[in-house]
Order: sequence, then structure tokens, then C-alpha cells
Amino acid sequence: MSHHLIKKFKSRNAIVGIVGLGYVGLPLAIRFAEVGIKVLGFDIDQAKLDAIHSGKSYIKHIPDAVVAEAHAQGFDATTDFSRAGEVDALILCVPTPLNQYREPDLSYVINTTESLVPYLRPGQLFALESTTYPGTTDEELRPRIEARGLKVGEDVFLVFSPEREDPGNPHFTTQTIPKVVGGTTPACLVVGIALYSQVIDKVVPVSSTRAAEMTKLLENIHRAINIGLVNEMKIVADAMDIDIHEVICAAATKPFGFVPYYPGPGLGGHCIPIDPYYLTWKAREYGLHTRFIELAGEINSDMPKWVVSKLADALNEREKSIKGSRILVLGIAYKKNVDDMRESPSVELMELLQAKGALIDYSDPWVPVFPNMREHHFDLISVPLTPESIASYDVVLLATNHDAFDYDMIKRCAKLIVDSRGVYLGSADNVVKA
Repeated sequence: MSHHLIKKFKSRNAIVGIVGLGYVGLPLAIRFAEVGIKVLGFDIDQAKLDAIHSGKSYIKHIPDAVVAEAHAQGFDATTDFSRAGEVDALILCVPTPLNQYREPDLSYVINTTESLVPYLRPGQLFALESTTYPGTTDEELRPRIEARGLKVGEDVFLVFSPEREDPGNPHFTTQTIPKVVGGTTPACLVVGIALYSQVIDKVVPVSSTRAAEMTKLLENIHRAINIGLVNEMKIVADAMDIDIHEVICAAATKPFGFVPYYPGPGLGGHCIPIDPYYLTWKAREYGLHTRFIELAGEINSDMPKWVVSKLADALNEREKSIKGSRILVLGIAYKKNVDDMRESPSVELMELLQAKGALIDYSDPWVPVFPNMREHHFDLISVPLTPESIASYDVVLLATNHDAFDYDMIKRCAKLIVDSRGVYLGSADNVVKA
């Protein structure tokens, strides 16, 4: 069974199913289409499917032409999960958020798997790419697949291969980012490598799905801890009247033993603010308390409050209060040059300021209308940046440092800028660093 499936992958005569066509699934589907492998996408959002069928992109950093070309090369999409039996590989790229208690919410993974399992057949690969705790593939997916009467490693091949997308990063693509793959059995691993090696330049095999799951967590926890460290350093440096960005730039000249990380108003995106808690939750099952990881999470989570306190102090010095002040938030995506709003600290900043009585607007060329979000809502559209509009606000809060902003013009026209991203180096009367 495995030899036949591997042959189909290597000859590129297979059909690949991508389940979840968001920031991970869409680029992956496009990459398979680029090499001539037919792709069938699955998603419950009809608007995404309509866009794909029209050759349009719904993710701003992915051009329409790329989606149109993929569609022309055989990339189709459906809401009909009963078509799962048509494909040779099913790759799950669905969200893995936290619940209100900061515990893993695997409902998307489990519900999607249960929607697909009735249509599985012998001779398929089932891959999970969603970030999760070690053991998920073995403990949650394998029993559900084998309850269908299919033997994993003989009839169906189960792997975990964590996504490593970095939206908006021009230096790395789906093709060039190495792909970690762990199999439930040795046969599963061989089949998984055969699939991903068709579209990824370097595939990195590991000994198990648990090792692959832990690899993704280590990558993101490493970043979360180092960002927490530099955020704490920023607070200390600020108290000592030292510019932390100047310090980081100087330290980065050391050619060994130092990697620069940069502070900000908090953590955003679907990985760094969330993934560490997947490991801390699972570690408790083993009687372990991940103190270091949780401390970094606390520091990062508190950064929006610290930025707001710096803004309040800056207004105070100008004999103003937050209440009644007109505040323009620059950038509401979670990082620069993308339209991704997931876990954006800008939203928490807006909510904290609004709760204190501020009159909030925002400007973000990547997010022209504030999107519908499950837990947050502002009935706002992006404000065009002109000298007159900037001058009309009491404070401009620089929350996301998009390249499209005219920072010289903003500095020239703003009454007060609170810079949480270190855009403005040196000192200026109307710039407060936060």
C-alpha cells in the first residue's frame, strides 16, 4: 500500500487535499499546484472558495495572480467534506487556539478529523500541521482513524509536520523553509517524506510525531522567552533613561553568542502568544511546572498595559488625561506588512484606551476596515494619513510599524507620538518611547 502511494507522490499523479485554507493552507495549496499536483481544498468559509474560483486572493500578501495561476493549474476548493475520499493525502491546517482558561482548544482539529474519518479509505496519507502539544497525533487522531477500521501504518499513513509559515516575510517561502516530518510508524514517515519532498526543498525527518510536535513548540517558545526577556529589558532601560533599541543595535554587532530580539507592545499572531501554553498544559500531566515559560508569557501579556501607562504619563505631562483624548492607533495587524489580525496587541491597546474614555481611531493600509472578530469589535475604518488628520489627534500611538507609513511626515505633524516599536531613534520633543 505504501509503495503505491509513494509512487503516486513521486510521479505527481496524486491529488492532495488541504483542509483549512487560511494563512497556512492557502500557500501550501498554491505550492502543490505550482509543481503540477492537483489540489482539492476544503473549507467551511464559502467566501474563500468563491475567491479561489474567481482567481482572487483573500490574503493581502498573496497576489491575485498567484491564486489565479494555481486555480488554472488544478487547485479547486469545496465545502463538501464527503469528497475526502477523492484525494490521496489529507493535510489539516486548522486553528488550535486557547480557551478562556488558557488551555488547548483542539475542537477544530477533532471536529475536522471526525468530519473526514467517515470518508477515509485505504491508501491515503493523513497529515496534521496545526501546532499542538506532544501526543495529539497519537492520542487524538490515531484512535479516531483506526475506529474506522483502518490500520495506521498499513492502510492509512499518519504524520505530523508543523507549519512554519512567516506571513509577509519576503526572504522565505513555503518551498524554501525546511519541513520537519514525524511519522506514527516508520512506514508513515517514509510516505510523509515522499509527499512533502515534492514541494519543499529540504525535508527534516524526526523519530516520531511527538518529536515533531515538540519541535514546533520549542521553536515558538524560544522566541516567546527571548521576546519576554527583551520586553523586560525595555522596561528596565526605560526606568534608567536608556534607549533599548540603541542597546540592541550595539549588542548585535557581536559576531557570536548574541541574537537580536526586539521589544514591542505585546505578542501577536496565532503562534507565539499561544503555543507556549500548549506545552505548559501538557507538562502538568507529568507533574511539571514550566515556570520559565509561564513567566515570559506573563511579561509579554502585560506589555499592552505598560504601553498604555507610558501613554497616560505622556499625556499627564501635557496636562491632559486619556479620557476625552483623541488617539490614533497606527497599525492594527499583529506585525508589519501583513493583514493578519490574530492576537494583535493593537486590539488590546485599543480596548484598554477605550475603557479609559479615549476616542479611538486607527490607520492601517493593510486593514482598511476593522474585521469581524470573535472577541473584539470596533465599528471603524482606516483613517487616511494626511498632515491635517495627524495634527487633529492628541496622541498617535505607533503600534505596528508598517513600511507604508510616512514616518517623517507623521513626526513632523503629530502633537505627540508614543512609539512602541522603536521606529524613532534618538530624542524628539514630541516622541515618547514605550
